Amino acid sequence: MTVQIPGQIPGHPQRSAPEVKGLLPPLEDKAATTADPAVGTALTDLSRAFEAFKETNDARLAELEGRAPGDVLTEEKLARIDAALDTARTRLDRLTLDHRRPPLGGGAPAPRDGASIEHKAAFDLYVRAGESGGLKRLEAKALSAGSGPDGGYLVPAEVERMVLTRLSNLSPIRALATVRVISSGQYKRAVSVRDAVSGWVAETAPRPQTDTPVLSELSFPAMELYAMPAATQTLLDDAIVDIDAWLADEVETAFAEQESTAFVTGNGVSRPRGFLSYETVANTAWVPGKLGTVSTGVAGAFPAANPSDVLFDLVYALRAGYRQNATFVMNRRVQATIRKFKDQDGNYLWQPPLAAGAAATLLGFPVSEAEAMPNAAAGSLSVAFGDFRRGYLVVDRAGLRVLRDPYSAKPYVLFYTTKRVGGGVQDFDALKLLAFAA
Repeated sequence: MTVQIPGQIPGHPQRSAPEVKGLLPPLEDKAATTADPAVGTALTDLSRAFEAFKETNDARLAELEGRAPGDVLTEEKLARIDAALDTARTRLDRLTLDHRRPPLGGGAPAPRDGASIEHKAAFDLYVRAGESGGLKRLEAKALSAGSGPDGGYLVPAEVERMVLTRLSNLSPIRALATVRVISSGQYKRAVSVRDAVSGWVAETAPRPQTDTPVLSELSFPAMELYAMPAATQTLLDDAIVDIDAWLADEVETAFAEQESTAFVTGNGVSRPRGFLSYETVANTAWVPGKLGTVSTGVAGAFPAANPSDVLFDLVYALRAGYRQNATFVMNRRVQATIRKFKDQDGNYLWQPPLAAGAAATLLGFPVSEAEAMPNAAAGSLSVAFGDFRRGYLVVDRAGLRVLRDPYSAKPYVLFYTTKRVGGGVQDFDALKLLAFAA
């Protein structure tokens, strides 16, 4: 099925099929042009899978347009190729992430002052042997930032910095949003509900008094997120084991999974508030404090005729100033459906990444895959589009705390690790949602 393109996207011209193919290096040369052979091979596999996907989907569409019943074998082949395409993309993302992940203790160490060196040594002794005397002298007393008498000690600054850097690579919304580090329990931001009135006047004309802007305050509290990795005493006694790297590896995935869900669907109670939890309104009636939506016209699905038109409607629902850095956000199932959409010339609107570390594109805009986004269902908000850097704010309270517990799960030593994080929408005009509703 082909679709009619209603217009060009400013700054994002639609390319014809020969132009798109010309941007892709030859399949046999991709591994050679990538520094890591594994990454090059993964990129080649992804491109080959997409070529097979296009060929099989074109055959399926030809069968349907010829008014012949769809071949079950063709449908099954397309489903297998679609799954292989997802697998190839996941493998490429994982390899790219491994290369982007900053190593702890690798390369030339950053210069540290005497206090940092003392803190590092005291923390290492605490984790390995439970000796907290050095940390007590450094911190005077342990605080749990308002969460009760849980205690714990701050990890060294470089460990906290590396954990946050790794989280930005693993958490899709954190990677797109604005991130601020705070030292208090919440972050407050004043926003203008109504701009100051202005106008043009002649040089000698009177200047009538204008209304003042109306300000509103947005509050972003930092909620507590925890993980509890376990280690054997044998591991802790092994001097060659990098304890900082071990701790960062153990908590990063747990933190990233919890954050990724909260930033999308969190209700704001004991967790950040996700952008899908805010009140919505049809974009034609948008008002500040609510997120605008564009409907597909069909409950739980794209329209049968020209399904990609609603994607163009979603793109142009966003003001031009926000479209410059806009991104599509959806899960892999919705993305698998959109992969089949084509323009009037038969070109696929979804395109795979052109290089390792790059994002797939849709209508010329990058696509971020967030599994916390809902599947297409009646009334679901399954596709988001907007400038998340201006639209969503993540706040991190400085300080990552660890409490050593050698008693609760003997012979294992538990490390109750906590960080404080919050989030919410800060600009309601910067994000638009696609509603699968009539």
